[in-house]
Amino acid sequence: MSLADLTAVELLAKYRDGSVSPVEVIEDVLARVDAVEPQICALYALDAEGARAAALESERRWRDGTAGALDGIPVTVKENIATRGTPVPQGTAATLLTPAVEDAPAAARLREAGAVIFSKTTMPEYGMLSSGVSTFHHLTRNPWDVSRTAGGSSAGAAAAAAAGYGPIHIGTDIGGSIRLPAGWCGLVGLKPTHGRVAVGNPYPGRAIGPLTRTAPDAALALSVMSGYDPRDHTSFPASDGGFSDGGSSVDGFSVGLGGLRVALLLDAGVGLPVDPAVVAAVSAAADVLSKAGALVEPIDPIITRDMLDGLDRFWRIRSATDIAALPEERRAKVLPQIREWVSTAGDLSGSDVFQGYSQMGAMAAAVGRVFTAYDVILSPVAPITAFPAELAYPTDDPSKPFEHIGFTVPYNMSQHPATTVNVGWSASGLPIGAQLAVPHHQDMRALALAGYLADHQTDHRAWPME
Repeated sequence: MSLADLTAVELLAKYRDGSVSPVEVIEDVLARVDAVEPQICALYALDAEGARAAALESERRWRDGTAGALDGIPVTVKENIATRGTPVPQGTAATLLTPAVEDAPAAARLREAGAVIFSKTTMPEYGMLSSGVSTFHHLTRNPWDVSRTAGGSSAGAAAAAAAGYGPIHIGTDIGGSIRLPAGWCGLVGLKPTHGRVAVGNPYPGRAIGPLTRTAPDAALALSVMSGYDPRDHTSFPASDGGFSDGGSSVDGFSVGLGGLRVALLLDAGVGLPVDPAVVAAVSAAADVLSKAGALVEPIDPIITRDMLDGLDRFWRIRSATDIAALPEERRAKVLPQIREWVSTAGDLSGSDVFQGYSQMGAMAAAVGRVFTAYDVILSPVAPITAFPAELAYPTDDPSKPFEHIGFTVPYNMSQHPATTVNVGWSASGLPIGAQLAVPHHQDMRALALAGYLADHQTDHRAWPME
């Protein structure tokens, strides 16, 4: 196994005992990038020389006993999370390429902890697609099958994690943009409790979180990034509660499974029908929890067609307003599918937009009602496995862009933490992800449960690019 494929937990142990240097690790990661990047196109603004210099500094800190919590760990950051000196194109050729003047809060926390941020990662047009289709970046592809999408909008982050570009990759999520690509690439992807990780440009539902191969690595990244930042009025101080929720030990966490009340949601109530292979894989995960003492009960759909359509209308008018403000020559560069989606925004009344905005609260209330009776909501991440890479949407229809987010978007609106874990495979060998949503501030419990399910997955497969 290459050093590029070791987990962050494993690398830190090797740095501590001196058996491996951050310099060796970054060279292995860059070698993997050289070999694989032409196939998957996951990266933006790769800085190999800057990474080598940062790794040398990390090596010195380990030698001097001053290493930080993530010192020497290779990390990528999604391109819409600002890093000083690098433009933030938002996945579109319509954006002026102006270098960011400072690191966004999450990037700053990672650097302070000694992480080696060696590249940004790609995203689709304005982050409004669950694919890697972009007018600015090359098309990002899934390492498990390059004819398939890696998902989106954290497309490059998921592809980089699955391909072994080091252990920790940071994405953003406003409707499923961490969890969908994580599920389709066989990863752990966490959308934290809203406010746990400060976002430099906060917006309802928007969150920053890790995509990793293991739950302990996601927890490590989350612990470093968590905390208040004055640039995000919705952020809050980091918890000092650690990784423990009580109960039996699971990969360095603790989680109580006996008597855990698990709501099993196999029908989102809206959108694409759920593939039978997805139902079977998530149902098998429910059986694993049940055998460990959890009380698993099926529940009815949480959200409705009106909720999803209303959110679509609100997001459409928001995007239409942003695009209309562009000069015509830049507006013409926006992806045609996005322009088609927003083209009907002018038909919406003020009442339509207000009703659409109100659906965020309606979703939040619906999720909250479930958590009055259950400790965990277990569901698919998506109703389908990864769709063809060239499609902007799984429906291939700009008038129906959100038919695949019925399982993920409710927790953006309700601000609850939700994480993914691989629980199976399609007949063609594509990953199938399960989602675990939990009450506010129980992010580590979600990751502990993901770790438990990963440990009890009976069909482990080698990562695709090793």
